[in-house]
Amino acid sequence: MQEEIENKTVTLMINSSKLTARTLSTAFSKFLRYTHGKLKEKRAERREVVPRGKQSVQDLIAQNAGVEKAELADKEEVKDFDFYAKRYGVDYAIKKGYTPEGKQRYILFFKARDRSAIDQVMLAYTKHYVKRLGLERPPAEAALDKAKEMVPGRRKERVREKGHER
Repeated sequence: MQEEIENKTVTLMINSSKLTARTLSTAFSKFLRYTHGKLKEKRAERREVVPRGKQSVQDLIAQNAGVEKAELADKEEVKDFDFYAKRYGVDYAIKKGYTPEGKQRYILFFKARDRSAIDQVMLAYTKHYVKRLGLERPPAEAALDKAKEMVPGRRKERVREKGHER
């Protein structure tokens, strides 16, 4: 069984008392019709499957759901975005492009109906990006407390004296 699968052989059985060119040609034509029908079935199965996740721009446009775009700066952003897009199950495509100034950019195409999901992906991605770069701002109160401590003479302690000096 394993050898047959590995070798992928085709067996053609012909019952005839005398093998002629005509019988051989009819046998081959029947075999070709049979395999052609199998190929059509496989193609029909492929058409039914709608691609999900990352795909080509052509596949995305072929789904007739409307396409929108956004820009990503570099390859690292693309990898991070890819991670979050898989988590949210978004259909998208990424294409390399250039800005008018000549800088390399990655253009993100996605379905218009996935707009809210893309917004969630971008929000999660932005939180990750800010945390990774350490751009998180401390609370304003903490910054004000530090500034108050730095100003000399700002806080003078008042001591109440009970007696008057004359």
